[in-house]
Parts: sequence; C-alpha cells; structure tokens
Amino acid sequence: MSAPSARVVVTRKMPAPVEGAVAARYDALLNRTDVALTSEQLAQVLQQADVVVTTVTDKWHPGIFDTTSIRTKLLANVGVGVNHIALEAARRAGITVTNTPDVVTDDTADIAIALMLMTMRRLGEGERHLRSGAWGGLRPTFMLGRTLRGKTLGIVGYGRIGRAVARIAHDAFGMHILWQAPRDPRIDDPATAGPASAERVATLEELLQRSDVVSLHCPATPETRHLMNARTIGLMPPHAYLVNTARGDVVDEAALTAALKERQIAGAGLDVYEFEPSVTAELKDMEHVVLLPHLGSATIETRTNMGMRALANVDAFVSGQPVPDRVV
Repeated sequence: MSAPSARVVVTRKMPAPVEGAVAARYDALLNRTDVALTSEQLAQVLQQADVVVTTVTDKWHPGIFDTTSIRTKLLANVGVGVNHIALEAARRAGITVTNTPDVVTDDTADIAIALMLMTMRRLGEGERHLRSGAWGGLRPTFMLGRTLRGKTLGIVGYGRIGRAVARIAHDAFGMHILWQAPRDPRIDDPATAGPASAERVATLEELLQRSDVVSLHCPATPETRHLMNARTIGLMPPHAYLVNTARGDVVDEAALTAALKERQIAGAGLDVYEFEPSVTAELKDMEHVVLLPHLGSATIETRTNMGMRALANVDAFVSGQPVPDRVV
C-alpha cells in the first residue's frame, strides 16, 4: 500500500502534533469526539482501516477479530502494555501489533514517587481538609505522616520503570531498595541500571515482608493477574503502603479494599484500576488512599512522544520495512 492511500484510523484523540503528522501522511480518520469506541465499532474499524492506532481504552477481545473481511493489518498501540488486546486472536487474523516502549519511563516513575509522597505524607487528605474549611492552623501533632527517607522500598518488576523508581528513591530519599522479578532485567545502557546497592530478593513473599513501601512495575500477564491478593497483601507489615502504576489487574481490588478497611496495611496509592475506568466505590471514601486517573504518562512531552513512536511503527509498516516495536 502507498502512504497517501493507506487508511489509518486513530481511535482516541491524540496531541495535536501527532494528529497533524498522521493526517499529513495518510488517509486519516480521527476520533474528534474522544469517546471510546464500542466493540461493534471496533469490529467495523477492522473492516475499514489498513492501520488502527489504538490505546488501552480499546478492549480488543477475541470476538472482535472474528469479523469477516478484515482489512486491518496493523494495530499500533500507543502505550507499552497490550493486555487489552487479544494478541493470539490478532495474530490468527493476520494483524501485526506494536507498542511504544521506553518513552514512558521517567514520567511514570515520577508518578510512582508522587504517590509514595502523597500517601505517606497524607498530602491528598491534607488538601481536602484545607479546602473543606476545617483547618484551624498548625498543631504539632496534626496530620502526622511518615517520611520516605531511610525506608525500605520493594519494587516488583525491575524493568526500565522499576529501575528508574529505584534510582530516584535511592538518590533523592536514601531509601534501601529491594527488588524481585522472575528474570534478570535487560540493561542496554548503564544509565538505565538501578542503584548498585539495590538488593535482589528471591521471592515476592520475602520482599513484601521486608518492605515499608511496595511499588508495582510488572507487566500484566496471566501470571501476574491478582499478584497482590488477600494472601500476599496480608504479608505486608501493618505500617506498609502499596503503590500501583503498572496495570490494574495486577491487584485484586476487592482484596485490597478489604485489607485497607481493616487497616491491615497503612495505605495505598493507585493510578490504575482492575475495572478501569470504574473504581471500587469504597476506595473513594478512604482517606488513607490516593487515587489518580491513570496519569502515569500524562505529560504533553511523553504523550506526544508516545504518539510519534506509534507513528514510526505505522510508517515502517506501510513502507514495507520491519516495524521497530513488534509485539506479535
């Protein structure tokens, strides 16, 4: 297919530079309403587009790929995680899937650190208290939190984002780093390595028992679904905090809610949710929980870079070159 004639559908609104570049190069159909497409609409898109630029809000379940007369040959995902795409079904349908690795690292790491600060220092709770008009001035024992400095941070998953969190936590706050992952991380640049003093532990159970803060950075796979459940959350000390900027279904949200209600752990900071965009109602009422609306990569710079990275995969695919970020 030639670039000008290739029909590219972009399923959600993207930063203006990304949409402009897509429109300049291809026969582009953009989602001006920025409303998530239904399963029926996604199935229709597969019949109309050569390439679909997609996001985590599109739920590509296996049945969608049963559509007859599929025209689409590439799903270019804007994001690293692809657990919202039935990859095997896409492969059987002859569709290549790509993602956008590496470009989200720093901003997602920043959000993880921010969630640690917000939960441990009770910043969200404090702001709500002030805005409500209840604050009566400084009191020596009012709204005391805990410092990050010198605490032990357990990192589950030690890819680029996990290691970036480890560097910030160690260098800025002097935290002792524990990490656990099923395999050694791929470090192709010394600048992306974790602190030299970071300690690898053999099991998740050991990490949870020894950590003051647990930060999740593992991919969403069948093996990691509900990795944090009633049993594993129960291994955390009562003073510990859980932070999740990975994927929502890594945490059993019902089990976490129950543990927080019973004060089995001190608090949680969440940027992702098991049934996103739905959030367990009880979590919203808990003062010791910080909830963010999936802001991990939400800076102008990173979201633009993500879109451009997806577009680079589109360009390579349309020109007959190997795609740089192929998943299947």
